[in-house]
Amino acid sequence: MNEAVSKSMRSNKAKDTNPELIVRKMLWEAGLRGYRLHRKDIPGRPDIAFIGKKIAIFVNGCFWHRCPRCKRPLPKTNKEFWRSKFKTNVLRDRKNQRKISRLGWHSVVIWECELKDDRRKLCQRISRLLTSRE
Repeated sequence: MNEAVSKSMRSNKAKDTNPELIVRKMLWEAGLRGYRLHRKDIPGRPDIAFIGKKIAIFVNGCFWHRCPRCKRPLPKTNKEFWRSKFKTNVLRDRKNQRKISRLGWHSVVIWECELKDDRRKLCQRISRLLTSRE
């Protein structure tokens, strides 16, 4: 991997990304509070967790986590590296989803591209889930 790509990858944040901040602001404005951030004791370290309701929310970037809706193309150079990298990411995500489920948690994956749609619907979906887990 060349130095420019390495520098770019190092600059990608794991926490407090723009999509994550949008979701947190959306939840806050809807009055959906009481969540915790980046809990290390929950598989996959979800971006947002409602501990009492056992709901874990992952805000996934479409590029890094390979959104099934966007179907982003592989980078043009070093395709084998990227294919392996993305496959590892997707497998890790699935493994964490299974672990969470076995612990009695419900996980929600919010894709970055979903934030371009009607955010009200997304917020209603989370609100209904919170209500149903009482």
